[in-house]
Amino acid sequence: MVYEVEMFFSYNGMTKLCTTICLLFCKTWVFYVVFVDVFDCLEPMHGCHLPVVPINGYLRQSGDLVIGGTFPIHVDRSYTENTFTSKPEDLKCKLLELDNYQCMQAMIYAIEEINKNPDLLPNITLGYQIFDTCTVLRRAIEGTLWMLSRGKESIPNYRCEQTGTFAGIVGDSGSTRSILMAHILGLYRYPQISYLSTSPTLSNRKIFPSFFRTIPSDVFQSRGLANLILYFGWSWVGFVASDTDYGQLSLQVVKQELINAGACVAFIETIMTGQANRNAPHITKVIKESTAKVVVVLSSNSDFLPVVEELARQNVTDRIWIASESWSTSALLSKEKYWQVLVGTLGFAAHGGQLPGFMEYLNSLHPSKAPNDSFIVEFWEQMFSCRWTNHLNSEDGTSNTTAHDCTGEENLEKPMLKVDFGITFNVYTAVYAFAWALHSLLHCQPRKGPFQSECANISSFDPQELLHYIKRTRFQTKDKTNIFFDGNGDPPALYDIVNWQISSTGSLEQVIVGLYDSSSMDGNTMSLDHAGIVWVNNTTMVPPSKCSSSCSPGFMKVTIPGKPVCCFQCVPCPQGQISNETDAVTCHPCPWDMWPNLQQVACLPRTIEFLSYSEVLGSNLATIAIFSSVVPLGILGVFIHYRTTPIVRANNWSLSCFLLISLCLCFLCSLAFIGYPQLDKCLLRQVTFGLAFSLCISCVLAKTITVIIAFKATKPGSQLRKFTGVSVSYTLIVLCLLIQVSICVTWLTSSPPFPEFDSNTQSKVIILSCNEGSPTAFWFMLGYLGLLATISFIFAFLARRLPDSFNEAKCITFSMLAFLSVWISYIPASLSSRGKYIVATEIFAMLSSSWALVVCIFLPKCFIILFRPDMNSKGLLMKKNSG
Repeated sequence: MVYEVEMFFSYNGMTKLCTTICLLFCKTWVFYVVFVDVFDCLEPMHGCHLPVVPINGYLRQSGDLVIGGTFPIHVDRSYTENTFTSKPEDLKCKLLELDNYQCMQAMIYAIEEINKNPDLLPNITLGYQIFDTCTVLRRAIEGTLWMLSRGKESIPNYRCEQTGTFAGIVGDSGSTRSILMAHILGLYRYPQISYLSTSPTLSNRKIFPSFFRTIPSDVFQSRGLANLILYFGWSWVGFVASDTDYGQLSLQVVKQELINAGACVAFIETIMTGQANRNAPHITKVIKESTAKVVVVLSSNSDFLPVVEELARQNVTDRIWIASESWSTSALLSKEKYWQVLVGTLGFAAHGGQLPGFMEYLNSLHPSKAPNDSFIVEFWEQMFSCRWTNHLNSEDGTSNTTAHDCTGEENLEKPMLKVDFGITFNVYTAVYAFAWALHSLLHCQPRKGPFQSECANISSFDPQELLHYIKRTRFQTKDKTNIFFDGNGDPPALYDIVNWQISSTGSLEQVIVGLYDSSSMDGNTMSLDHAGIVWVNNTTMVPPSKCSSSCSPGFMKVTIPGKPVCCFQCVPCPQGQISNETDAVTCHPCPWDMWPNLQQVACLPRTIEFLSYSEVLGSNLATIAIFSSVVPLGILGVFIHYRTTPIVRANNWSLSCFLLISLCLCFLCSLAFIGYPQLDKCLLRQVTFGLAFSLCISCVLAKTITVIIAFKATKPGSQLRKFTGVSVSYTLIVLCLLIQVSICVTWLTSSPPFPEFDSNTQSKVIILSCNEGSPTAFWFMLGYLGLLATISFIFAFLARRLPDSFNEAKCITFSMLAFLSVWISYIPASLSSRGKYIVATEIFAMLSSSWALVVCIFLPKCFIILFRPDMNSKGLLMKKNSG
């Protein structure tokens, strides 16, 4: 048979090529070179020979068609240091693993079941070759070459046994071992179906054209594990991964998925498979010192076992373990001494199908019924903690002085043998995939074969022909599970989510609590039964795993420099902002008309503040203003009643009436500043104030000038005599008033006042006030009033010594002094006030200044008119003048 050639060399005219595989093991390095020949059987050749390597640890059963299988039945080996001065000792396997032994038996059970089925491969008997890889790369290669050679020795490129056609291999469990096997098998296109290798690399059809698997790729599992972690809100996670392809590739995918989702990695530790202790002391130290409560383990059960033993020795019992499918259902780790460490573990497991009759088959196993099974003795000793006196198994740990002798009367049903139906089902379906592909090849119709030629002979077919049928195989198992492979040789991604719990019988078992289906039509890939999950210390509440405690509402997260984003400080939200969720990244400002409550978790409506009639301050000022406005009217009534008296007539009766009316308006205009600031009110209130006070001060100024002119005009030959009439006073009043009117008109037309909501001055209050539009115009109007008052004060001060008993100059002097003092004080008081108190300050200034005029100018006259009428006489006036 001619095989595909990868590399070949020609030796000095030799007509045939010498085939060899050079395996060089230097610690963890494996080098091999494949040279190809066309021999059907090994022939002696002078000058070239292969070393004889003894083959052990295998089972075989002849048949018309032979399916190979590789299983790590033993999960530990002897460790010897290479000195490179002598030949290394032969590798010794130890510690039989029950789950893997059951997987091997699942393959044998499937083959026997197929052989009994008359409808599948009729008149064809399947045989098998099973090899124990012992979790060692070298053993995986030896087993592959041994199956291809079909002899008692591992001879590359030779097939020395002519009976039975070799179909392909079921295996291996480890991705790294499967990769090495796939490189060799891919050269010849021998199909390989793995039941537990999950490395994404194996989906590359260019590199591994003949590889298939009945377990999904790690890409799906890694995403599922990341989703599981995020589902429970864990953001601070540690990783422990083996240094194999399986561990490192899975680590990269899971880590990246978590980082993309905002979670953080607390630590990453590597299980050194080349060391006897697997680096367990260091890994345990890191786990103990870390604050991460969730640890993802991406490793096989045998590689994780030394770490678990170290964790149990140091009593590390408060961690949540996230298990990959390679150890999530491990019987090896379910022993009682590991319960305190691993109880509460969550993990992904291969979705288990139904294997009717398999438990009965396992329970029927007995050393006497399988004399060719070199592993059943160890299996028996481990199951019943006994030893066979006629077998020496010094390396498996059961042949010690405390173990009792095995009698052969033990019953496998009594220990309640646990079966991982997920992995065994994968083995079972892998065998059936071969069987159905062979069945299709057997029933090939002429001229409809895979290569448009005659159909292959079932007893001697090319591996590529079988590969064609395996790619297209599709069948249903007894439980109606559809089995098929996609274009990359992968099955649909379906996982059980298991939880490690103490059962009612006191054993540690893996309970299915959920399902992960990447092909879910509704997008809900993961379903979980929360009530069915038991956590550490048998609690039902999800334990937290965070670098920092959650920030409560009202706070936000601030990262700590130099640490991952999951490690943060909680700081209160800035003033005016809230956060109404836990672990808020930023705080959000409230709307302009709202303000945070005391806890800064909600926005409350802000109080709109303005000087209203309903509050005490507003009502008191309104009451004072109304009462004050009555006083000038009362005085006006007194003046009207006593208008013929000397004191009233001597003080310019008509101007006094105008002044009293203007004072009444000054008091009343303050009411325009109280109440809800509407547009019309904002437009008129300052104008009303300016005009009313301009009229008032103009009257005072007119009275002052009139007094001066009156006394100056009494001198002989004075030119002022013609200005003593009332027309001069009215003209002066109108002129002063027109100037203020022009100022106000200019103000209203250029930049009129308007209502304004001030949300910045006070945090919890919105101040509703009138924006003056143009502060310059407002202060210009007020400055004009000050100018009139100053002029009046100056004239009154100059006329204070004029000889007259009823001289008003002194009264006007004091009134203007008080008026100016009030408004000068108003300026700093207004600038230092906020909100409604600015308005209240202006009203107070208006009332105070108006009262200053009333008290200083009119109160003395009223006192004389009402209480000292004897002084209100012309004789007293003439006496004063003559004196």
